[in-house]
This record gives sequence, structure tokens and C-alpha cells, in this order.
Amino acid sequence: MSRTIHTDEAPGAIGPYSQAVHTGNMLFVSGQIPLDPATRKIVGSNIADQAERVLKSLSAIVEAAGFTLKDVVKCTCYLKNLDDFETFNSVYGRYFPENPPARECVEVSGLPKGMLVEVSAICVA
Repeated sequence: MSRTIHTDEAPGAIGPYSQAVHTGNMLFVSGQIPLDPATRKIVGSNIADQAERVLKSLSAIVEAAGFTLKDVVKCTCYLKNLDDFETFNSVYGRYFPENPPARECVEVSGLPKGMLVEVSAICVA
């Protein structure tokens, strides 16, 4: 049996999907983009500010489901420009300072609403 997760501390879905789905001891967090949860407007014009907002949202969803960032075992990171890789990593690393999860980080030709970054996650308790 699974249940959907929602928190007002992260932006609501912009399409027909859930912020996250909790099933068994696993949590699947949908890709987070840098939208302000209250205004639904883009936060930041650079990769550092957008990555910070994305990871705050991801963290809020994980915590709303009763998990912590230490439970994250896998992230998928999409960057509009791989030239932002180093800056993205500096922000990302602050959220996963010890035992960072497995991940891939790829450049994509486009993201919703012209964002620079999107991150999804899988957690296991």
C-alpha cells in the first residue's frame, strides 16, 4: 500500500503527479524545481540560488514523509548547463555532507518553466 506525500513547504505539483509517494520503507520524491512554495514563482536567476531552493523543497518533502536526508540513497540531478556542475555540487554537498547518496547529474536541453536545475530522490528507511 502506498500513500502520497504533500507539504506546503515545497511547491505543489505543476502536473498530474505527487510531490512524493511513500510505499513500504521507501520514499520516491518527484523532481523538484526552484519554485517558491507560496508564490509558485521562480526563485533565483543563477544555479546556486536555484539549487538551494530545490534542495530545501526536497528536504521538506523528505521530512514531511518522516524520513531524513540521511535516508536518501539515490538522487537524479538535471542541469540546464553542465558548466554549472561545480557550483551545483557546492550547494548539493552542504545537504549531503556525510555518506552522500548515489546519483547521476546530466545536462538536459530544457526543464519546466526554463529552470536551471531539477532534482529527484529515492529514500530507504
